[in-house]
Amino acid sequence: MTDTPDYAAALGRIPSGLFVLTVRRQQEEAALLISWVQQCSMVPPRLSLALRQGRPILDWLTQGAVFVLNILGEGNRELVAHFGKGWEPGTDAFAGVKVRREHLPAPVLCEAHAYLICRVAGHCPAGDHILVLADITGGAILHEGRPTVHIRKNGLRY
Repeated sequence: MTDTPDYAAALGRIPSGLFVLTVRRQQEEAALLISWVQQCSMVPPRLSLALRQGRPILDWLTQGAVFVLNILGEGNRELVAHFGKGWEPGTDAFAGVKVRREHLPAPVLCEAHAYLICRVAGHCPAGDHILVLADITGGAILHEGRPTVHIRKNGLRY
């Protein structure tokens, strides 16, 4: 017998992408694999990102903070595996990953499909998550192809 509601499987069929959010604070850098990202405005171009409350990276995403959203492509399984492990503060989240840092506010993953440079515009509580609203200030497609489409078996779990 299961306690999972009937709608959990249907909820999991809402597609999302896979992304690696990267941020720099002075000499420290951090990264997080995320999936709940959606464009929410055209003027200004704006995204919403849903991050679980209590994630350490939220402390880095204060009003006005700049970060990079790396958009993963269909062939980026290695990046998913690497960043899906998480990281401990003070460790190099990018060890063994080819990144570009020059003239950028945070690391760009060289093998990602594309990236967006974003500035935090606000926060909004959303149940067990926090919505981070971010204005897009730059970005580019790095490799042709398709972005990853992520479907979950159960919409009540990652």
